[in-house]
Amino acid sequence: MYQIIIEFVSIFLAGILAGEEFVVRYGVHVSLAKLDEPLQIRVRQALILKLRLLVPAIFLPTAISGVAVLIMSGSEPGFSFRWAGVLALLIFILTTLIGTVPINKGALAWNPESPPSNWKQLVRRWERLDVVRSSAAIWAFVFFLTALALQLVGN
Repeated sequence: MYQIIIEFVSIFLAGILAGEEFVVRYGVHVSLAKLDEPLQIRVRQALILKLRLLVPAIFLPTAISGVAVLIMSGSEPGFSFRWAGVLALLIFILTTLIGTVPINKGALAWNPESPPSNWKQLVRRWERLDVVRSSAAIWAFVFFLTALALQLVGN
């Protein structure tokens, strides 16, 4: 019974993480490029301040519950997809910690009226890394859903 509850929570949270990442990547950040430079930088800074709290609050319980389900389910049907989901979450967090977080920290210090000369290159690098991050979150959700479907079909 506990495994079913934890698996439900894991899939629910993975879906929330994937949805948040999808909207930020393909909605918010695409729209930011249309703003003038000072406003674009201010909005980016505001997003960083909000999302640096929100994303870990979603990610951490997603990762913990995903690993718990992987361990609890053993070799039940869908095992390889659970592993793939956990691996996708690992890719997500490594890309975040090594790639986007350092850029975000620097961006918070930018003066919107006089940004550093390389700010656009940094934003482009951040966007490439964010494609990896958001894709990893989306794939984690897909893998966890597939594992559950295979488990239901197998039982």
